Amino acid sequence: MKLENLNDIERATLPARQELLRLGAAMLFIIGIIFFIGVEMDGSYMLVIAAMMGGYMALNIGANDVANNVGPAVGSRALTMAGAILIAAIFEAAGAIIAGGDVVGTIKKGIINPQLIADTNTFVWLMMAALLSGAIWLNIATALGAPVSTTHSIVGGVLGAGIAAGGLGIADWSKMGAIAASWVISPVLGGIIAAIFLYIIKRTVTYREDMLAAARRMVPLLVALMAWAFSTYLLLKGLKKLWKMDFGTALLIGLAIAAVIYALLRPVIARATRRLDNDKSAINRLFTIPLIFAAALLSFAHGANDVANAVGPLAAINDSLVHGGIHQKAAIPLWVMLIGAIGIAIGLALYGPKLIRTVGSEITELDQSRAFCIAMAAAITVIIASQLGLPVSSTHIAVGAVFGVGFLREYLKATYAKMIDEIEEHHQGEDRVVVEAFLERFRSAPLEEKRLMLQQLKNKSTPAQLAKVERKRLNKMVRKQLVKRSALMKIAAAWVITVPASGLLAAILYFTIRGMMLP
Repeated sequence: MKLENLNDIERATLPARQELLRLGAAMLFIIGIIFFIGVEMDGSYMLVIAAMMGGYMALNIGANDVANNVGPAVGSRALTMAGAILIAAIFEAAGAIIAGGDVVGTIKKGIINPQLIADTNTFVWLMMAALLSGAIWLNIATALGAPVSTTHSIVGGVLGAGIAAGGLGIADWSKMGAIAASWVISPVLGGIIAAIFLYIIKRTVTYREDMLAAARRMVPLLVALMAWAFSTYLLLKGLKKLWKMDFGTALLIGLAIAAVIYALLRPVIARATRRLDNDKSAINRLFTIPLIFAAALLSFAHGANDVANAVGPLAAINDSLVHGGIHQKAAIPLWVMLIGAIGIAIGLALYGPKLIRTVGSEITELDQSRAFCIAMAAAITVIIASQLGLPVSSTHIAVGAVFGVGFLREYLKATYAKMIDEIEEHHQGEDRVVVEAFLERFRSAPLEEKRLMLQQLKNKSTPAQLAKVERKRLNKMVRKQLVKRSALMKIAAAWVITVPASGLLAAILYFTIRGMMLP
């Protein structure tokens, strides 16, 4: 066989070999859990099975949910894929172990009434079904390239298995209504906040004639605002299990940290801008370091909060098997927390890049300033929602923020295209050199001057005659280039069916497990 043919075979089989390698590494993690629980912990077979399910869930959280924290930074090229995975793995694990807490609610979000569960065995089967269904649904969503909410996957699993075990009356439907409302609240709020920040950056920096002077004024202020938001976010959410504080205290501490950051950063930005060109790409580079910190802090807070999605049901099963009975709160042993933390890190390293690319580059094109706005939206939306008592999903917020940035860009691009059309129409019949000179001056003018130039044209000429159908066709072409509509439809569909799909799967698994366990 020729060497070229061997090389062709090698290239053709590479994806399959890489997939087998990832699968093998994941299986080694699960096998390690079996040996640890079975030998070191001398655990029962039920605990071994539950721990395997918890590890599988942790792998899928790492593969799907963590992408929201680092995807925009990778998409904007502030971080490489390898760097993002390393930072996210370290800070996710640190957040889980340091600030993940020592107790967890056994019934996620209080969506079912544990008093209506017949006995300890029924509760254990219910939680196993919920854990496995949530993990399987996350696995399916990851394979399809759809970022979905881990919390909603577990909520759906608990609801479906709970109804299977105790009937429709076991569910708290008002809580479920609030969770369903978050499908709309989370992405819309995240998208609006991200779009507002991007518009502020454009108006105050990139639309200015002297962008470097504008950056010296605004970038330290924007980064200080980010420090304020993230400090408050971390104190309220990331460290809440270590140090409980009220909103006002967290806000004041965050403000003090932001003031220090502003004082330190202002001379640094001033020195940096002296070496930069007066263009947008140079301004974007000023946001690179803040984005790296944002990715790390978001990962830490995510690990501290969402590790409970992986280990909460496992901790509840362990508590029931060890102490008997059904309790509202269950202790989280260190070994349970380690399964969650290590599993999330391994899942991210093995399968995370697919969803990181989806969030970072396959919805809309991101640069550093746009990614900065998405990170800001993630922190601020969670703070606002927490104070209003709104149940929101970090996944929905981050993805909604990406779409918000993309749709704002569409609007601004379409508006700019209309301006150019009007200029062309008002200059019909004139020398082309004059038209091009006016257009060149218009493109480089600040926003206020653009508006003045357009107003002068309207005062001197007849209205533009470009046909409406041609304008609509132009706008549609611009929108297609900026936001991928197929990604929007796929992600929205995945969000809508997450709770029903996970719930139906959990009900089937509950009856299967009960059928296997009953004599």
